[in-house]
Amino acid sequence: MPWSNQSGGGGWKGGGNGPWGQPPRGPQGGGGGGNEPPDLEELLRRGQDKIRRLLPGGGGGRPGPGESTGILTALPLIAVAAVGFWLYQSIYVVQPDEVGVELLFGKVKPELNEPGIHFAFWPIEQVETPAFRKENQEVIGGGPASGTGSIMLSGDQNLVSVEFSVLWKIDDPIKYLFQVNNQPDIVRKVSESVMREVVGRTRADEFRTTGREAAQLQVQEIVQRTLDSYDAGVRINTINITRADPPPEVQDAFGEVQRAQQDQDKFKQDAQAYANKRLGDARGEASQVREAALGYRDQVIAEATGGAQRFTSVYQEYVKAPEITRERIYLETMEGVLAKTNKVLLDSGSTQGVLPYLPLPEIGRPTTSTSTGGAQ
Repeated sequence: MPWSNQSGGGGWKGGGNGPWGQPPRGPQGGGGGGNEPPDLEELLRRGQDKIRRLLPGGGGGRPGPGESTGILTALPLIAVAAVGFWLYQSIYVVQPDEVGVELLFGKVKPELNEPGIHFAFWPIEQVETPAFRKENQEVIGGGPASGTGSIMLSGDQNLVSVEFSVLWKIDDPIKYLFQVNNQPDIVRKVSESVMREVVGRTRADEFRTTGREAAQLQVQEIVQRTLDSYDAGVRINTINITRADPPPEVQDAFGEVQRAQQDQDKFKQDAQAYANKRLGDARGEASQVREAALGYRDQVIAEATGGAQRFTSVYQEYVKAPEITRERIYLETMEGVLAKTNKVLLDSGSTQGVLPYLPLPEIGRPTTSTSTGGAQ
């Protein structure tokens, strides 16, 4: 035992009180010896008294002699904490992609605060910081991992599975905050409704192929006009149709139709290429014949022109000296005619000395040299 009353004094070995700061109590609650532990209720009561002395007003009781000093000590701490909390509520930071909208007693101030550190007198002033410069995206009809989109009825009573995205930004922060609620949901619902309207006025094949870009522009225009009528404070930047396919149940059949159309287009292109080739060859041949005809025409005209000019010159000489010209023409004509024959004509006045057996036909033949060694 740590303490004992064998000495008759009932005290702690070495004198003094027990280990809990009080003398051991006897069986009758006195200060005599005994083996009982200290009273826990007494300890709790002492702790509560100390806490009350630290609180302002002594916890509802009368202030004791030392309680005024505790209150004065706690008041600066409370004041500093209150000021710190007020500054924490009054000072705010606007991020680079945000804009600050201040409210005075719930009424919106007209000026907007740019990014940086600002002050609002809390609690009479409040601040909203919408992401004014951030571009938001709403995917309608599924996401990147989605296998199907929104099933829509086209103008030719066919079904089209459509998936598209809407890129939008805040255009007017005040309207965005206080005119409509849950703006992303409004953008999604209006965009899907307008897309169904546009698909319902368009043929399915046209919407899936050539009419997709026109449909995007049309949907963007109608969605923007509708949101402006709501004063939503939202600007639609882009409508992008990422997928417009037949429903999965009939996608294989549509694939076969598209392949057949592609084969048809290929055959048409091959036929058109063959037709163009044959047409080019025919045009080349026609051009060649035309050029040959033009050349022949020019040749005939040139020959006729030359003949006419020659006849005119001969005629002019004939007019000057008819006899001489007539004789010259006769001689030239006879020269041209007789040059093509092998006959020898002798003038009747110059037949003397000509032997009857002279081989006259051999005279007109060219003589050939029998020498092979060249000139001697």
